[in-house]
This record gives sequence, C-alpha cells and structure tokens, in this order.
Amino acid sequence: MSTPPLHPRYSLAQLMAISHSPPRMVQLAADTGCAAAGIRLLPAAPGGPSYPLMDDPAMLRETLARMAGTGVRILDLEVVRLDTDFRVADFLPFLDVGARLQARHVLVAGDDPDEARLTASFAAFCEAAQSFGLTAELECMPWTAVPDVRSAHRIVAAAAHPGGGVLVDALHFGRSASTLADVAALPRPWLRYAQICDGAVPGPDSVAGLVHDARCERLLPGEGGIDLRGLFAALPSDLMVSIEVPSQTRAPVIGYTAWARQAIAATQQILGLDP
Repeated sequence: MSTPPLHPRYSLAQLMAISHSPPRMVQLAADTGCAAAGIRLLPAAPGGPSYPLMDDPAMLRETLARMAGTGVRILDLEVVRLDTDFRVADFLPFLDVGARLQARHVLVAGDDPDEARLTASFAAFCEAAQSFGLTAELECMPWTAVPDVRSAHRIVAAAAHPGGGVLVDALHFGRSASTLADVAALPRPWLRYAQICDGAVPGPDSVAGLVHDARCERLLPGEGGIDLRGLFAALPSDLMVSIEVPSQTRAPVIGYTAWARQAIAATQQILGLDP
C-alpha cells in the first residue's frame, strides 16, 4: 500500500498508540497521512509508559532516521510536570533531545498547589525551553492545580514569557468549568495547537474515573457530548490539531493503524480541514 499524502494540519498524539515507540509513532503518522506526531519522553505518572530517548541513543537515531525517511516531524514532547520539587536543570537532557528532534512544543502539566511558585516554575521552564527552540504549552486538566482554561490563562499571563502558551484539550475543556468565552479570551500568540477527541458529558464523578478516561478510553470526535465545533470555532482556524483518542478496548482489536484512520476521519468530519 502506498503512503498517503501528509495532511499538514494533523498530528497523532502518543496516546493514540501508547505501546508504540517514537520510531513507530512516526511511521504510524506517515502511514495514516499525518504530517506530525507527538512522543512521550517522560511518564504522565510515576511508572507510567514513556520512551526516554535521553537515555537511549540508538532509539533516538532510529527516530531521526524514520523522520528523515517519511517527512513526519515531531509536534510535541510529553510530559513535563511542574510539582513542588521542580528544578529546571532536571529537564535539560529532555530539552536537548527535543532540539535534536526539531520538536516544536512541550506539553506541561501543573501539579504545584502554590500558584505563585507554579507560575515561577513555568516561567523558568519557558526560558529554558526557548533556549532549545521549544515552546512550553500549559495544559489544564480538572484534577491538577490548573483545572480549567481560566487558571491556565492566569498563570501564563503572570509568567509573562513569550515562549509560554495554553494547550486546549477538548476532553478537559468539556469536563471542566471552562467556557467557550474563556477559550476565545486566550491571546492568539499563546495558542499553537489543540487536541481533539470526544467524551461523555458529564464525565466520571471521581478523579480516578477522569484520569482513566483521559489516558485510556476517549471517544472518537462526534461520538460524545463535547461541543467540538463550538470549541474549534473559538480557537484560531490555522492551529495544528493533535488527534488524541486512546482506547484500550477498541484500538488493540482493530489495530492501531485502523484506529488512527477512524480517528482522523472522525476529526475531518467535525473540522473539515482542507489539506
């Protein structure tokens, strides 16, 4: 089967196939017509799956070779968590690998309940990332210290760093106190890409349930109750779209390539983006 042309606006997030190493993620993006992919270098939770290319030069070389062979680039790197013990020096190897991959953005989660300290940590990370040619995108998640779009807006504004931005994830938007007006109020320079999926609204009533859905079992765009058309109408029309629809029940059954194609088709049905 010939490789399809790459859609310049679509990227496959690592959660589409968490079992895939970075070279395999690049190949999956190429096989399904996405111009970019996201890769997880650090785990979302202690002991969680990740592919630390900082410690695996052979896999880093393979990833670079696969990128060169397919034309797929790396959109974002996951995931930097800003907690009470954050030290920017701990992330320099991560950022160095990001620069070697010519990645664009780093997905950042905020876990420090002290907002002033969290803001200072975010500003410090933005400064470090910028020196490696990367931006830092603060993602709001209902169970974190940045639970909604307004919180992310406040922290990024206070950090006041040109390399800082806000990442809007459709699932977290739909399951938080965020509104379309909150999204529309985000300054344009802060918005560099957005994540699409769907989910039931309201979602689970426990943190454990919210986390499980987010990491393991999202719905295809159009299958749930999130106002995806309204959300993406409130966002700039030229953003890269990261397709993030993990499913531990469906993807392994039909295969990750088929699942990614279904997710891309569902995204196209909602957004109708021209190649």
